[in-house]
Amino acid sequence: MRIRTLAAVGLLAGMSTLSALTQAATVQVTVLARDGKPLPDAVVVLETTDGRAVPVPPPTTHTITQERMQFVPTVSVVPAGTRVTFTNLDRWDHHVRGGPAGLQGMGTAAAFEFRLAGAVQGQQAPSQVLTLDKAGPIQLGCHLHGSMRGFVYVADTPWAVRTGADGVALLPQVPEGPMRLRVWHPDQLVEQAATTIEVQPVTALSVPTQIQPRRARRVTNETPSVY
Repeated sequence: MRIRTLAAVGLLAGMSTLSALTQAATVQVTVLARDGKPLPDAVVVLETTDGRAVPVPPPTTHTITQERMQFVPTVSVVPAGTRVTFTNLDRWDHHVRGGPAGLQGMGTAAAFEFRLAGAVQGQQAPSQVLTLDKAGPIQLGCHLHGSMRGFVYVADTPWAVRTGADGVALLPQVPEGPMRLRVWHPDQLVEQAATTIEVQPVTALSVPTQIQPRRARRVTNETPSVY
């Protein structure tokens, strides 16, 4: 009898797991710029609309380097609570300043700021670790080199992904049902209005925006890094 009971429990657990899996979908979102071309480096965020419990994304680690007068990667998406390591690979000093991104962005008080010495060949690259636990977009800048800018989007939802060069974001394990979709981009002039979508087993959609990205700054060999 005990064997039969255990078998029944195992069967129910398997059915429950299968049911959970069948209720999750992969959502494909293609974000388009104002000119209709794919928009890279956009952050696509999905949020529940009906009070369903949302799994908390586990904190992780992430590295942002200062290399050839750039923040690399230019746009990062991390879960809240992530420990981010900022590392300077250039031969000269850099400053790191982070503040709220937006129209007023870096004009507001900085959330953090520090200076990193220049890298020296054969020595460990200067770095500093910060824990980013407040959700929202952060703009990165350098007091010493005004042309440098980068962005970190801190997400409090497990469904937040940056689009690639093809403008596509893939968000796995999204529960079926109504969801709120938001798009954020470093070059947006106004906040994009959220839209409500219905997540189904196969969900693919295109999202047009009024965002036109800046032309990428050309990097020359006049700014080499040590590593």
